Amino acid sequence: MIRLGEKQVLDIVRVKDFGVYVGDEEEAVLLPKKYVPKGSGVGDSVEVFIYRDSSDRLIATTEEPMMTLGQVASLQVKEIGKIGAFLDWGLEKDLFLPYKEQTEKIRIGKSYPVALYIDKSRRLCATMKIYDYLCTESPYEKDELVEGTVYQMNPSVGLFVAVENKYHGMIPAQNVHGSYRVGDTVKARVVKVRDDGKLELSTQDRVEVQMDRDAEIVMEVLESYDGILPFSEKASPEVIERELNMSKAAFKRAVGRLFKARKIQIENHKIRKNED
Repeated sequence: MIRLGEKQVLDIVRVKDFGVYVGDEEEAVLLPKKYVPKGSGVGDSVEVFIYRDSSDRLIATTEEPMMTLGQVASLQVKEIGKIGAFLDWGLEKDLFLPYKEQTEKIRIGKSYPVALYIDKSRRLCATMKIYDYLCTESPYEKDELVEGTVYQMNPSVGLFVAVENKYHGMIPAQNVHGSYRVGDTVKARVVKVRDDGKLELSTQDRVEVQMDRDAEIVMEVLESYDGILPFSEKASPEVIERELNMSKAAFKRAVGRLFKARKIQIENHKIRKNED
């Protein structure tokens, strides 16, 4: 049986000037001549991917798609039309992303995580609604570093991340520092593997390690203010987030470390760098 959207090994059943037909005597699809392995003939097996050509006919290719049916990948937007967008997925014909499957306004040239599915008309399409395509059985454990792609944002909940475009991950809102957009790549640490298998993530390192890094950031910002920061650890969380991209708790820890190391002094709600 020929399976749309999947890679499979099929036999060559007929040879034509314009290519070969692969499958069996009951069902066969064209593999254009430019994709036929040199020296192949009737009875030989070839691994192909099955999709539809511009005329909506089933066709085979030996080119490697960036994803197969049910998988998730970050694909670049090549064109935006009246009924949807077209994505580069490594094949001659671009992949269609309908407007109803878009979760936000997309831009040409930017990549977004999408899944491959078959629509009601038996065509291969992309969707940005990838939640149900991600797996909870990841190989990761607490404190391991991972990389993923932001696929959804909720200010009150956090960032939803497709870890390796395979696994469920989320950065809780209280751990989100800085500005992110759907499609952005993030490097994070596994804070917790939940009972349901989903990964709770943080872009911050372990407290003892992150404290040193945050202290370095505070010193860099101090330098940009000519050695005097016009606010202290008592400033509002919004001010600290805006100026340093860190939480108030992280800022207080970093300031405390610098103060104990006698690198700064705090007076009149300002932080002053000590001279070496």
